[in-house]
Amino acid sequence: MVDSLPRDKAANNPASPMRLMLLTHSYWPEHSPPQRRWLSLTREFIRAGWEIDVIAPVAHYPNGRRNLPRRKAGFAFARQEGPNGETIRRVPYLRHLGTSSLARFVDQVFSAVMSVPMGLAGGKPDAILATAPSLPTLATGYVLSRIRKVPLIIEMRDAWPDLARDARMVQGSVKSVVERVVEFLQQRADLVVTVTEGFAQTLRDRGLQNVVTVSNGLDLNSIPLLDPPVLERDVFRALYLGNHGKSQRLDILIRATALLGDSFHLTLVGQGTSRPNLVKLARELNAPVSFFPSLQGPEVVEKYREADTCIVSLRDDWKSFETTVPSKTYEVLAIGRHVTAIVRGEAERIILEAGGGDIVAANPEAVAQLWRELAADRSRLASGVSGREWVKANADYSQLAVRYMDSISALVRSNSWRRQEDAA
Repeated sequence: MVDSLPRDKAANNPASPMRLMLLTHSYWPEHSPPQRRWLSLTREFIRAGWEIDVIAPVAHYPNGRRNLPRRKAGFAFARQEGPNGETIRRVPYLRHLGTSSLARFVDQVFSAVMSVPMGLAGGKPDAILATAPSLPTLATGYVLSRIRKVPLIIEMRDAWPDLARDARMVQGSVKSVVERVVEFLQQRADLVVTVTEGFAQTLRDRGLQNVVTVSNGLDLNSIPLLDPPVLERDVFRALYLGNHGKSQRLDILIRATALLGDSFHLTLVGQGTSRPNLVKLARELNAPVSFFPSLQGPEVVEKYREADTCIVSLRDDWKSFETTVPSKTYEVLAIGRHVTAIVRGEAERIILEAGGGDIVAANPEAVAQLWRELAADRSRLASGVSGREWVKANADYSQLAVRYMDSISALVRSNSWRRQEDAA
């Protein structure tokens, strides 16, 4: 649980307002998990008097090419003012097919290399923060922190390097290059920030002491609380919004819906490498499933309004996911929809603690049975305000940002990072 701290604490402490360089592979005006997180945090940092320099590629997520006007997406090697008053320094990217994992990685490497000269321009920051899951971005942060002689903060938004082995990117008992590189960067960072307490403890168990948790969250004031679904309805509607990848195992949802028939309907909203195969599977099974591209703003709220239950899903055969929480979890809890939670570990604990829905096993029969029970007793879909209250206490960015600023300020004011830099 995040400590409850006054919002103006950092602003009233003259030692706290600082200049932070943020390295990220995705930022405004894109719509992505790191963008949503850091646009909110940047707003709070700037309100507290901080200066934020963002180094990010020209906007090209998720399709691997610029699909916004140049004025908004930015120009390579040019400065741009962000919506919160932050300075954005754009680096070039490699155009690619958005569904290709290899092409995305090569693109990230290219942009990370191009970020080095951009990071050397402008005023010297008090600290450099690099956010994963783009691993090349972490390496850029390390290089720049050593050149500019400022502390390095790396933010692990996923459970790397554990995730690499679970995803079979690496195999065997010998550590891979990926694992060694990630561990090297984690060990040499002056502060490691995780988004779950479980993964923070995993890193501490491996000998890292400079670890704090600042979870994902949302801007609660921007999320409406919806009325519960109606008690009488001919079709039960389930909704999933988010990434369509290997991690989510969305084929389970499609197979469950195929078992239930036309009185049930599944809506999948988003993009990802598995989407073409999911569309194919739905057609083969003649499952009542609708697919939509990524949506924003009022369109998302309308999808929530139509839904009886919303799904958060992570496959249960990857151990790293025991310490992973899907970022959409907080949004579903805040908006007041029942959660069909195909998760375990820390995500399961949050759902149960918040009283937000039901935990179900990762197999089609179990999901189908839960939805039959919910359709038969629709009063169970009225999840109340307990989920929103949990988010208010634990995952509102106005509070999370204060914790983040306090951690960075304490690091910069200390000499511990200087000792580690000298030792390196």
